[in-house]
Amino acid sequence: MSRRDTGILGERLAAEFLRERGYQVIETNYRCPEGEIDIVARHGDSLAFVEVRTKQSRRFGIPEESITPVKKERMRLAAARYREAHDDLPEQWRIDVVVVELNRGQPTRIELIENAVGEE
Repeated sequence: MSRRDTGILGERLAAEFLRERGYQVIETNYRCPEGEIDIVARHGDSLAFVEVRTKQSRRFGIPEESITPVKKERMRLAAARYREAHDDLPEQWRIDVVVVELNRGQPTRIELIENAVGEE
């Protein structure tokens, strides 16, 4: 499975996982000059910007360890851009991360980390 295919599968699994937990997916793969947001969703009274990290092996660490300080800043900037470009959004928002681990294309771990990226 190619890296791109792994990412696409991870995002699909993450969206299903979020829906099962009451998230309403609004948009996927939002792109702007500041970066990309994998999933934008409503969850209760909040807007969740969700980064999906998918890996097929732990050889280079677990998925959540791959979120660098630079990536966190780009996620914050992309979330701000999204909020500027869209009306009628909840006041409260956060950045969540969904980690997906696969073994031969099958999920072995899917975990949600709410508010994983603070405003710093």
